[in-house]
Amino acid sequence: MHPPTTLRALKQDGVFQLEWPELAVRLPFKYVRCQCPCAGCIDEHTGQRILDPATVPDSIQPTGMSFVGSYAVKIVWTDSHATGLYTWEHLRQIAEQFRAE
Repeated sequence: MHPPTTLRALKQDGVFQLEWPELAVRLPFKYVRCQCPCAGCIDEHTGQRILDPATVPDSIQPTGMSFVGSYAVKIVWTDSHATGLYTWEHLRQIAEQFRAE
């Protein structure tokens, strides 16, 4: 999976702007935070989400982002959560899921 051509945190709007050649989407920060793929948010054995979205503040924002190799981005959040690696494939799935809702 190719990385998005655009990946920006628009803090004033509370969204990530993500663009691929055939898809553009603005994802709310809380939506992306609730889709964290780390072992603290998803049970490693069952694959079920254990993060309760009600525990994520509506005001959540990224405080930092860094690329991990050529396959993912690591996001540090205002709730101090920083263990999730959002692969390009996972971000694309999140974007497509959000557009379908």
